[in-house]
Amino acid sequence: MIVAKEPYIRCVGAVVHAADGRLLLVQRANEPARGKWSLPGGRVESGETDHSAVRREVAEETGLSVIVGALLGRVVRPGRGAGYEIFDYACRTGETALFPGDDAADAMWADGATFATMRADGLLTEGLADSLRSWSSLPREIPPE
Repeated sequence: MIVAKEPYIRCVGAVVHAADGRLLLVQRANEPARGKWSLPGGRVESGETDHSAVRREVAEETGLSVIVGALLGRVVRPGRGAGYEIFDYACRTGETALFPGDDAADAMWADGATFATMRADGLLTEGLADSLRSWSSLPREIPPE
């Protein structure tokens, strides 16, 4: 039997792509990883399902309503006293206007080139690009007009 070294807080994340393939990102307003860009998401509250937590967190952080789809994957992040076990779900929305709030300092739709630049500049949360790549969920390049 494997025993965790620390308890885990259940969290969720949303992988939301616009119709043109851009990926929804939020800039974290709080620790951990304050100032870094990541997926919208957060803690699952007591009695809440993952899907309802995803919808609530996306609405609080971006103003968007989403339809939650399949579980894409799970990541574990260390924390102070307790780690974070994050379940990331594919989501879709027909909305594009963003209204950052709650734990998000800012929000954006990132195309492939913007995402690659952000990664190279160290602006993304640790492991985000690798997780998205493993789930075939990186943002698409937007072809020039």
